[in-house]
Amino acid sequence: MRRKDFLKTGGLLIASSLFNNCRGKVKKEKEYETGKGSLKVSTIIYELQLRQAWTLSRGTWNTRRNVLVRLEKDGIVAYGESAPIPRYNESAESNREFIHRALPVLEKDLWEYQDRWRELESLSPGQNAAKAALDMAILDWVGKSLRIPLYRFFGLDRNRTLPTTFSIGIDTVEIMQKTAESAPAFRRLKIKAGVADDKKHIEGLRQVTDRPLVVDANEGWKDRQQALEMINWMAERGVEFVEQPMPADNLEDHRWLKERVKIPIIADESVHKIQDVPALASAFHGLNIKLMKCGGLQEALRLAAVARAHDLKLMIGCMIESSLAIAAAATLTPLFDYADLDGNILINNDPFRGLTLEGDRWLLPDKPGLGVEPVIPEW
Repeated sequence: MRRKDFLKTGGLLIASSLFNNCRGKVKKEKEYETGKGSLKVSTIIYELQLRQAWTLSRGTWNTRRNVLVRLEKDGIVAYGESAPIPRYNESAESNREFIHRALPVLEKDLWEYQDRWRELESLSPGQNAAKAALDMAILDWVGKSLRIPLYRFFGLDRNRTLPTTFSIGIDTVEIMQKTAESAPAFRRLKIKAGVADDKKHIEGLRQVTDRPLVVDANEGWKDRQQALEMINWMAERGVEFVEQPMPADNLEDHRWLKERVKIPIIADESVHKIQDVPALASAFHGLNIKLMKCGGLQEALRLAAVARAHDLKLMIGCMIESSLAIAAAATLTPLFDYADLDGNILINNDPFRGLTLEGDRWLLPDKPGLGVEPVIPEW
């Protein structure tokens, strides 16, 4: 879909995407199935089609290729999703290869889900999105086996899910303004930054909205003095906090920034595992935890607990994902301060249904497991 078509339909398009998944729009490739005994695992590399070109400081995308996992064991079918992150040397192919290399782990007792995650983690370094997909599928299986929603399994209140931000990618000022105007239900907007026109973009948005803004620089600012100037300038224009101002491995300059900025800085690309938290606590005011970066729901819970022990603010974020992975992350939002879970809103061929948006807050399905089901033919 061209950007101008997206803008013509505005907010109605966002709403309709959550319910009208036309089977004719489904595109899948490279289905692979294997199994042993009562276990059957199949994967699909699925191309998610973005509603408009998605530009960050690192590049531009029109599609993203995710891996969908179907796990069947003892007559119960569960699902997981990986959104591979090229920034960390992941691809749909490398994620899928890891998933099928992990079959011996999945053949063991899935009720021992904590042991299964540790075995997945030790199987090889990296490929965290693939680990997230398998962790998601295992916990979906556990919830369905117990016949309870996953939020209840975690002891969380589905009525306390957080409102999500709505993300606006880097574009012309006019396009960014119209995108902001097309999403009136969202109380907080997230703006991608880290380019030469950052000030022009923020000023343009302030001409059409007074809603709170958060900014994600995606490591785009390379000089700490530039980052300090930009952050404090943005603070005066209603920006609440800034994510990952500078490159992930540059903690020294982030520590310098933390002492001088007027608003919080939140780590994103710097965050992976719980071992990262102590060092990050000295350089940031909070963490953006993503299932695809850390390796799944279980590690996200551990990360959140360790971060709270270090008095850090918490945000739960996403990549470009379907309603399946967004449902998984939304389950944990009662434990967080902010949510950025709009990846499925930004696509036009969501392969799952069952997750409902009320205003800017996700309503978790009251069905076993993650509560969403695929609309992919013959899968």
